[in-house]
Amino acid sequence: MKKKNGKWIFLIVVSIIYLATYFIFNDKFGLITNMFLDLVIKIIPIFIVVFLLMVLINYFIDNKTIKKTMADKSSKKLWLISIVSGIISMGPIYIWYPIMKELLDKGLKYRYIAVFLYNRGIKLQLLPMLILYFGIKYSITLMIVMAIYSIPQAIIVEKLSTKYKKN
Repeated sequence: MKKKNGKWIFLIVVSIIYLATYFIFNDKFGLITNMFLDLVIKIIPIFIVVFLLMVLINYFIDNKTIKKTMADKSSKKLWLISIVSGIISMGPIYIWYPIMKELLDKGLKYRYIAVFLYNRGIKLQLLPMLILYFGIKYSITLMIVMAIYSIPQAIIVEKLSTKYKKN
């Protein structure tokens, strides 16, 4: 109940600020409105992509598939999928948060989400520049070390998150 009230309070406060802007800074109101509409137009395609990805996840990945893959507690397959998908994922990180939340709700463990997010730091599209500045040996070593060490870090993240979730 408190969350619902908070959402309405936020909407009312923003509306009051918006109306106050209209009356106090009438000359700037059009500029602010245009900036807002430009932002909405830029964000709508992102929401559409996120929605489509969530629909595809719901269509192709069901609870049985995730539970079957997670049946083995040390599922190397799921670790590998998390690492590779983190490396090849593109776009801003906030696009992936609702998708990861949906997978979490379907039973995916925190560790795999942490591995995915950690491996987003490996950017294949920037690999040529990394190699140009630091050399191929360093670049490949860095990527391998990041991918390998994402696993123990994810285990630590999961232990800490479940520890604080219980409290």
